[in-house]
Amino acid sequence: MADIVRQSILSLRKGFRSFFIRLFLKHERLFRDVAQAKARILGGSYRRWIRRHRLTEADKKAIGRHIASFGWCPLISVLMPVYNARADALHDAIRSMQAQLYPHWELSIADDASTAAHVKEIIEDFCKSDPRIRCIYRPVNGRVSAALNSALDLAGGEFIAALDQHDILSEQALYQVAAELNQHPDADIVYSDEDKVYSEQQKPSAGRRSEPHFKSGWNPDLLYSQNYISRLCVYSAVLVKSVGGFRDGLEGSQDYDLLLRCLAALDGPEVRHIPAILYHRRASSPLTALEAGEKSHATEHGIKALTDYFRSRGVADARVEAGCFPATYRVRFPVPEPPPKVSLIIPSRNHHEILRGCIDSIRGKTSYQNYEIVVIDNRSDDPATLRYLDEIARSGVRILRFDLPFNYSAINNFAAERVDGEVLGFLNNDIEVITRDWLTEMVSHAMRPDIGAVGAKLYYANDTIQHGGVILGLGGVAGHSHKHLPRDDPGYFGRLCVTQNLSAVTGACLVIRKENYFKVGGFDPANLTIAFNDVDFCLKLGAMGLRNVWTPYAELYHRESASRGREDSMEKIARLHQEMAFMKDKWGELLGRDPYYSPMLTRDWENFAPDFRAAPRKPWVDWING
Repeated sequence: MADIVRQSILSLRKGFRSFFIRLFLKHERLFRDVAQAKARILGGSYRRWIRRHRLTEADKKAIGRHIASFGWCPLISVLMPVYNARADALHDAIRSMQAQLYPHWELSIADDASTAAHVKEIIEDFCKSDPRIRCIYRPVNGRVSAALNSALDLAGGEFIAALDQHDILSEQALYQVAAELNQHPDADIVYSDEDKVYSEQQKPSAGRRSEPHFKSGWNPDLLYSQNYISRLCVYSAVLVKSVGGFRDGLEGSQDYDLLLRCLAALDGPEVRHIPAILYHRRASSPLTALEAGEKSHATEHGIKALTDYFRSRGVADARVEAGCFPATYRVRFPVPEPPPKVSLIIPSRNHHEILRGCIDSIRGKTSYQNYEIVVIDNRSDDPATLRYLDEIARSGVRILRFDLPFNYSAINNFAAERVDGEVLGFLNNDIEVITRDWLTEMVSHAMRPDIGAVGAKLYYANDTIQHGGVILGLGGVAGHSHKHLPRDDPGYFGRLCVTQNLSAVTGACLVIRKENYFKVGGFDPANLTIAFNDVDFCLKLGAMGLRNVWTPYAELYHRESASRGREDSMEKIARLHQEMAFMKDKWGELLGRDPYYSPMLTRDWENFAPDFRAAPRKPWVDWING
């Protein structure tokens, strides 16, 4: 009797669990929206986060003790070009230097022939009261690059940074930089996060900070798409002077150009990201006519800077174009001649109408010519599907039979060993092409020597984002970036519109050179039969030193598991948990610290939202705790 009762209770528990899982899957969007609203309420706003984490006197004393323990206190020279600056903004900028908790700095000001009398008065007062502040007065206006170079001539520090005349440094900015340099003394470039601050004239938001930009770690392909590094950026002074400082004629993109030329001068640069808001950019400050002219040419000058960079790196045939909004760029890398053969591998079982949509879209909308379609039939038994497979086989599609239970990893490994393309393209059978040059775009990246897997921008049928790249740690292991946002949404600081490096991309549409596929042993059929095999595969490529790329210029629809169905049975859920456990055991801490995703962004959802429950970086606490 007791066994019968126990079995009945277990059966009821399984039934309820299955019911709620199905309910969640049916109304997933609603559940997520409610949960995200709750998280925003509990997490609070950026304004409250700032108040909650303002430095206390105890923090400042601990920082002082930490600085005293440094084995190296590099002098940091901050360059400030000035031209007819507003009095209040100029005061705030210079005072932010004097408020630095790290004392080993100097401020080199270059006044670029200002015509406003108050500018010289303010500068002279500061120079007289603080010997760390020096100024040079240029006799004629030479624009921002010339002014920066004049300030650079004054600088005697081991490291160089720039501060705009209207902007503000956090009081811990140079301390955090010096702490990072002590931890990583070989660093050539160090950069931080930033936000915007409103001026007193911009009521009712006077003094309010907003729009925190929690940046990616070192991300070369994102940098080729936009200057995401921006400010605060600190360089080795030797490096800056070795490339000749700032270039005239590239105003509006002079910082971007300097960064690219410094990178071109280094083999394997040591670039460090400090995940902390250390720079406050003045929002919507009135522009002088000179500044307005520089802004209008920023994209044009950025294109020149990038073009020169690629030429200096021996990639002269890379073509740089304007991106989807100002100061963003698209780099078209060349496809070798003759174009390499691509084997498009599509596992499928039954559901011929879905497979037909996939193959018809490839054939009808793909401008790349040298490809073959290889369908891996996994035990189809539907008569209509079998007839369709015979039909497409007669039209040139290769059909391979995989007569074992479904195992995504095993199926694709099986196919990869039997195709002759120099490049492999893995596609789900529920993919449909949108942009004609999708394959050209993906192959152009895959053939770059330092690139591993290449992923695409995928949409649901309702034109919302299904895949904007994979972020580690979301949902415990990994999740898709910007999921469910509208198709035309720019994403977090434009990241849905620009090419970038990511830790992983989805195997639903993945292109890679065959040699790289086999170097890492392909997918893992023993431990990852269905889920996370693509994430594991991409992480293996990263461990080998290759960068994975996601491009928004290859656009396709993905009807996500339309043929296999949802992961909603108890058996499938148990298998999913097993594969999650394997990933956590294998990759450990990496899943919690995606280098391309800030620790200040949420791990609970896939929308790149700031997590204002997270604590800011505190190196002085780490030092105290040993």
